[in-house]
Parts: sequence; C-alpha cells; structure tokens
Amino acid sequence: MASRILSRRDLDFMLFEWLKVDELSARPRFAEHSRDTFDAVLDLSAELATAAFAPHNALGDTNEPQFDGERAHVIPEVGEALRAFNNSGLLSGAMDEEVGGAQLPHVVDRACFAWFQAANNSTAGYAMLTAAATRVLLAFATERDVERYATPMIEGRFFGTMCLSEPDAGSSLADIAVRAELQPEGTYRLFGGKMWISGGDHEMSENIVHLVLARAVGAPRGIRGLSLYAVPKYLVEPDSSIGERNDVALAGLNHKMGNRGTTNTVLDFGGGRYRPGGQAGAIGTLIGEENRGLAYMFQMMNEARIGVGAGAAALGYTSFLHAVDYARTRSQGRPVDAKAPESSPVPIIRHADVRRMLLTSKAYVEGAMALVLYAARLLDESETGETAAERDRATILLEVITPIVKSWPSQWCLAANDLAIQVHGGYGYTRDYPLEQFYRDNRLNPIHEGTHGIQALDLLGRKVRINSGRGLTLLLDAIRSTAARAANSDEFAGPARTLTAAAARIEEITALLWADGDPKAALVSASSYLEALGDVVVGWLWLEQVIACGDRDDDFYRGKRLTANYYFTDILPRIHTALDLLEARDQTLVELDDSIL
Repeated sequence: MASRILSRRDLDFMLFEWLKVDELSARPRFAEHSRDTFDAVLDLSAELATAAFAPHNALGDTNEPQFDGERAHVIPEVGEALRAFNNSGLLSGAMDEEVGGAQLPHVVDRACFAWFQAANNSTAGYAMLTAAATRVLLAFATERDVERYATPMIEGRFFGTMCLSEPDAGSSLADIAVRAELQPEGTYRLFGGKMWISGGDHEMSENIVHLVLARAVGAPRGIRGLSLYAVPKYLVEPDSSIGERNDVALAGLNHKMGNRGTTNTVLDFGGGRYRPGGQAGAIGTLIGEENRGLAYMFQMMNEARIGVGAGAAALGYTSFLHAVDYARTRSQGRPVDAKAPESSPVPIIRHADVRRMLLTSKAYVEGAMALVLYAARLLDESETGETAAERDRATILLEVITPIVKSWPSQWCLAANDLAIQVHGGYGYTRDYPLEQFYRDNRLNPIHEGTHGIQALDLLGRKVRINSGRGLTLLLDAIRSTAARAANSDEFAGPARTLTAAAARIEEITALLWADGDPKAALVSASSYLEALGDVVVGWLWLEQVIACGDRDDDFYRGKRLTANYYFTDILPRIHTALDLLEARDQTLVELDDSIL
C-alpha cells in the first residue's frame, strides 16, 4: 500500500528528474555522495517517520504537554522518537563533516525532513529548532561556545530554541525589552520575559540552549540595539559537564488550537527562582558582537520561515493523500447520468465535485512542495555554485522568494486541509479521522515566524526593491525563460503565454505602486501582492515540472500535465482580481476610521 504520509514517487521526480539533484555529486562538497546515498537517506527518513513519528501523532495531540508549576511534561513517545531521529544522524545531515555532519545537499535534507513534518509536525518541531539553532552557533559563536553548546546539540544531548517574542513585543522586535547586564568575568545576566517559545521547556534532553535576543544595558533603542545570547537551561562547566540550574524559569504553557505536541512556553529570565551562584539573572554568553543580534538571528529566522513553508506543504500533502485514498474506497451516490436506484453506489472519486476538490488540492500541495524544494536547491547553489555569479544569483533569488516560500504553502495547503475534510464529509469533521488534526496543526503556519501580512510587507516593502529591484528582475527573467522553453509546445504554449503576461503585469504594477515613493499608499494591499506573485511563482514551477516530464506518458506524468493545466485554467486566473485591486491603488484601508469597525 502506498504511503499516506508523502509520495516518494513525487519526491523522486522533483529531486532527480526536475531539479537534477544527483548532478550535485560532481561538486567538491558533495563528492562523497551519489544517487545511491541520496536514495538511502530518503528511504531511512520514510521508514523512521512511519515507524517512530506517525504512531504518536494523535496521542500527542490528545495528551498535550502539562505544566506542574515548575516543569513541562511531554508524553514519552516524543522523546523516544527524537532519540531515534538523533541517533540516525539526520539532525546534522546537511552540516559539515568536520562537526559530525554528512554534508548532504540542503535540498535532499529538506526532502528527508518533510517526511517527519508530514508524519508528526509537533515532534519534528523540536528537531527543526535544534538544527537551526545549531547552525547559528556554528556560524557566529566562538570555538569555545561551539564546543559547549553546538557539539552536544549535534550529538542530540542538548536541544535548542529561538527566543524572540515577548508579551508586549510579538513581531515588533524593535520593542524587545529583555535586558542583558555585562558581568566582570565577561558573561551577561539577562532579565525579562519571553513568550511563545516553542520547545522552551521539557525533560527530553540533558539541556536546552536558548538563543535569546536581548538589549545590553546602554544599547541603542530599536532593532539596532539588539544582541544575541546563548542562555542554557543548565550551566555548562569548563569540562563540558552539566552544572547548576540557570535562572530560566518556565512561567506557563500556552494552550494551542493545534500543533499541541510541541511545548509552547512563557519563560522568565532572571526572576530569581534559581539564582545561579547565589545571584539573580540568567547567565548568557554573547554570540558575535553586541548590537548585531538581529543580523545573526535572521539566519535562523529565514531557515525557520522555509521550514514553516515546508511543514505547511507536508501537512497539506498528507491530507491530500488521505483524501484520495478515502475517495477511492468510500462508495456513495450514483453518477448524474445513472440514477437508477437498482444501480450500485460508486466510489465518491467518480463525482465531479470531489474530483474538483482533489485536483485543486493536488495543484496546491505538489506546487507547494516544488516551491520548498526549489528554495532548498537555491540554497545549495548559493553555497556551492561553480562561479561567483551563479552563487550571487541564487542568493538574491532565494532572498526574494523566501516570503513566498513561507506564506504560499501556509495559505493554500491549509486550504487543501480544508478540502480534505470536505471530501471526507461528516467523518472529516470528527476526531475519528486525522483530517481535523491536520487542519488544526497547519492553522499555525500562517501565523508564526512572521504572519502572512508581515511576509507581504517584507516582500513588497523590501525584497522586490533592494538593489534597485534586482531580485524581482532575476525572478521574472527566470519565469520568462521557462515560458519561452514551453512556447513551442502544443499543450503548454497557452500557459506559457499566460505566464509571460502575468510576469509583465507584476512588473508594471510593482513600478506603479512605488511610483510616488509613498510606503503607506504602496503597502496598503501588500497581502494581495504576495498572493498574486506567489500564484505566478508556483505557476512557473508547475510549468517547470511539466517540461521535466518530457514525452513520458504513464499515469504519473499524465497526472502532472493534467494538474498543471488545471492550475493555469482554474487557479492562476484569480491573480487578476488581486492585480486589479493593486492597480486601482484603493486607499480605503488607509482612510478608514476605525471607530466604525
């Protein structure tokens, strides 16, 4: 029976037939790898996700973490799954060999981790945060701090978190108030509270290393005055042994709609509950230089944003596979042209509206997975491209599409979750089937790591404008190049023209919005811009996929072509509503008197 977690056939197509990932083995960094090693690690991921992560997904949802007034308690299956994951070496799969990694391409690593996100996104969250925090330490920490914190994280003994938000400073990082006081011996003591910290407390590891954005005493106000600190739950002694409890206290757990298996915490730094060395204050180590913390943290934030998009794609994908399986086996009703009561009911996949929902979901989830893997392939190109120009191009393209990678799957794969519930009918609305949990788990993704609206402001307000708009120019040139390759195809000449016209209109409207340089007027409908450009980018990647299909003609390739055509005829046209709104430059939301709401 085919897996209902992810489609290995589709992943293989995207990785090897479209993105040509096996060709990366010719590059020095990946010289020890081949298609065989890539297949082996993908096989391992599918097996481990199926055996260790999927079985407790519902259990972790119905038995969410509990707070006893001091600690958070998580069901034991979560820790067991994470130990198996850490023992497999997958946590450090893309990291350097010299630190214990396997130097896998990021795109293969991303495809591997998608299995765990689809099988159990809550448990996978601990691993995702730990890996991302480790990479920040490897990039910016001193050799001593790498040895104290990053090495045990790679070994799976320590976990990591990202501590940005505060009760009065969620996405507004300029208002962060946690303060850091320099001590005579060179450490800092931190004071203040952090909110919404995923994985912020549990008993599944020897230690938890918090990466905390805080403001040193005397630092400038705003984001220019933020520094980054490594603050462990337990102090680490010079001989690397675990020392006394640091002054980081769990103040409470947030009770979430979904994604319940990942503890979501309120943390108190320096409240005096534990008082290391007899003095209040959570002891932390400065990472890098003072007042450059946000620049360092952006590495983790951008990685997390792509991880959020990947998680959204994975949750949408598994919902789609469950819905297809259900629709093929659930018999109900008769075709509209065969209503005789003596005839047998047919599988609901025979009904046109069910097919509409399934095909729409297929377009969303396979398009989203393509977007995520393309972004990971750009990351590989930015680090290992053969020329400086190729590396620079990939870096800029990745920067401009990152808001789309985070937000498009979060919006439209959630829609796929919704459609999967609808395909199941009343059963989908019960806890007896996993669809309602998939929906609740995925509903977080349009919110965290920068909401949909914040990604839109980042895209239209920064990413398409920096370097004189070079990122957008490169993106639109790539779209036009693909359209030109498809222009002579009998089947896809029409979609190619549609895509070319959409790219031209995006370019024109971007210029129009910024014609007078007024950000308040330009950004009022930024979300519409994000959605329209996201639809165009995913349409481009669908066209890329069908070009990669060539003239092969089994069910898989026919499905790709049919879905691509459906995307262009039934989904992409919605961009015109968004683009018409942007072109009109309607200022209702600027001029609105909020007293009428």
